[in-house]
Amino acid sequence: MPIVRMAPSPTGNLHIGTARTTLFNYLFAKKTGGYFILRIEDTDTERSTKEYENNILNGLKWLGLEYNELHRQSERTSTYVSYVRKMLHDGSAYISKEEPKEEGKRSEVIRFKNPNKKIVFKDLIRGEVEFDTTDLGDFVIAKSVEEPLYHLAAVVDDHEMKITHVIRGEDHISNTPRQILIQEAIGAERPIYAHIPLIFDKERKKLSKRKHGSAVWIDTYKEEGYLPEAVLNYFALLGWNPGTEQEIFTLKELTEVFSMEGVQKSPAIFDIEKLKWINKEHLKKMDPNDLRIVVEEKVKEKFPNAIIGDDLLRITLERIYTFSDIDKMLSEGEFDFYFSEPELLKDKLIWKESTPKDTKKHLEKISEFLLDAPQNTEAIKSILMPYAEEVGKGNVLWPLRYALSGKEKSPDPFSLIAILGIDKSQARIKRAIELLS
Repeated sequence: MPIVRMAPSPTGNLHIGTARTTLFNYLFAKKTGGYFILRIEDTDTERSTKEYENNILNGLKWLGLEYNELHRQSERTSTYVSYVRKMLHDGSAYISKEEPKEEGKRSEVIRFKNPNKKIVFKDLIRGEVEFDTTDLGDFVIAKSVEEPLYHLAAVVDDHEMKITHVIRGEDHISNTPRQILIQEAIGAERPIYAHIPLIFDKERKKLSKRKHGSAVWIDTYKEEGYLPEAVLNYFALLGWNPGTEQEIFTLKELTEVFSMEGVQKSPAIFDIEKLKWINKEHLKKMDPNDLRIVVEEKVKEKFPNAIIGDDLLRITLERIYTFSDIDKMLSEGEFDFYFSEPELLKDKLIWKESTPKDTKKHLEKISEFLLDAPQNTEAIKSILMPYAEEVGKGNVLWPLRYALSGKEKSPDPFSLIAILGIDKSQARIKRAIELLS
């Protein structure tokens, strides 16, 4: 049975690269009937915090990436101690007296005795990879018997947990020769490696907090109202190709079609616009009642008695890419037309070079057309558009939209009429006509 692991360090919030690698491990385990272990690598006691660990765990929970076991390296010190002592005993490691670089720093560490050999391993994505380990020298594996460092702890854990496949970012490929040397020294079986491509920005620069700020944290996308299933969908496409034209997947669908053969070598380019598009596609798939609940919760913060009708829900869905777009619409007053009467300014009713007289005439004509109109967006459009095209769309549609909404930015006037209803729309058109008289 394949056993994989994801081993984040709790030295920062959950990074999108870490989340993407976790997803690939999760999908591989699910597809192969394997086992998925989450291992918190908190041996760096100076930088690791419980706050960051909780952020990682909560982020994975939000994404829906479940694991079979959870381990913390800080709780496994005794295991590492036994291996360090064994390596010191058999001569594969030794205590090295060091010249302290700074006053008060330690004067000895434990180094691995490098056999200075070539290492060749097969990577599922990169093919055969060869390293000459001579350049690595006798590298440090522990600060002391009871203070293991990353390479030793990772190898011991992979061995003890019987990890069969190590799926991780390409930036770890340089760690592999050191870890293989340690594996050979402790008699551990070599896992199968798969180093997946890194995620770059459009300038082909690695995503980092220093350059990209909060855009690299999962929390940002949660707070901006992205759906977790859409985020997972997009992350799966960062460095993996399903081999078909399909782009929209549920997590269940991804587990059915994912394979390491589809993982690409070249860097994945993060495109926020593509993520927005995918999120919008997932919004369309939401249960209308669930969608209505979310929209109403947000709208009620400004309009406590708000009830979202089907037409307003449809228009809202058409205009948003994430749920945070609703907050922006509310702040810009785009829902005001539905819950309160608009305050109209005469000058804003008139389109460009048109006149108050002509604008009044067009609104009166529209009012006539609407007398027997059904409350349906497409039907309303079919009734009004021929006249608008005849005398100039801007001359007709601009004053109509402004009369209905009181905003320069709003849904199209046909949708506004369907949302407001014929009677309320007629009343607002009448007010505009009176203002122009």
